[in-house]
Amino acid sequence: MKTILKSTFATLCIFLFLSCKSEKKETTKEVKEELIVTPKNKAEAIINSSIKAHGGDLFEEASYSFTFRNKQYSFTNNNDSYTYSVIKENDKKEAVIDVLENGSFNRTVNGNKVELSNEDASRFGESLNSVIYFATLPHKLSDAAVNKTYKGEIQIKGKNYDVIQVTFKQEGGGKDFEDQYYYWINKDTNTMDYLAYNYKVNGGGVRFRSSYNRRNIDGVLFQDYINYKAEVGTPLSELPALFEKNELKEVSRIDTENVKNLKSN
Repeated sequence: MKTILKSTFATLCIFLFLSCKSEKKETTKEVKEELIVTPKNKAEAIINSSIKAHGGDLFEEASYSFTFRNKQYSFTNNNDSYTYSVIKENDKKEAVIDVLENGSFNRTVNGNKVELSNEDASRFGESLNSVIYFATLPHKLSDAAVNKTYKGEIQIKGKNYDVIQVTFKQEGGGKDFEDQYYYWINKDTNTMDYLAYNYKVNGGGVRFRSSYNRRNIDGVLFQDYINYKAEVGTPLSELPALFEKNELKEVSRIDTENVKNLKSN
């Protein structure tokens, strides 16, 4: 009987030892896997931190209006749903209202709906979407069509930045999905201080934007930009150095004025 008990006890000890050893290997493997940081998921984490710094979850149900180049814009988000609009005058001094709601575009003139071709509706919708997109960056960088890659660190005017490259998937990336973007995220504040992009339409171009006039409107950050251009073909990664040397040409100011939280009125 004692022999059987000793044998059983020994077998149990061996089993527990092997189980612990196996569990330790699995735990070590899991830890190693967690420690692997790829340029893709690091970029994702940095962009998420920047989105949080600019308003984060507040943006998911935000409703704001602003003036841009003498036109009145507004956007209302309801998690996955959205409504964008712009009010302007045409050459006949008629009131034109464009609305983009969850991808569907319509236009009214003096309250009457205008029948548009698919091409025109797409073009006007893209224009409206573009204004809202840039005015509310970096929030849209969390979209599924966005490919983000970490490109390292850099100093601009004595401040440290993480560099994020952004491209777009063809599906869901819009007509300009081939365009490439760079974003420079302040390592201390997580704010998006600079951005650059190249585009292929109309012969192509390269732009670099420096933010200014940042303000917090009920928890959501809005900022304006000085818009510079560089020679076509200039790598986006070289633009900060050209900017510091004053070798970029200013072409415009991107100012969002009279920003109002529509939910507080």
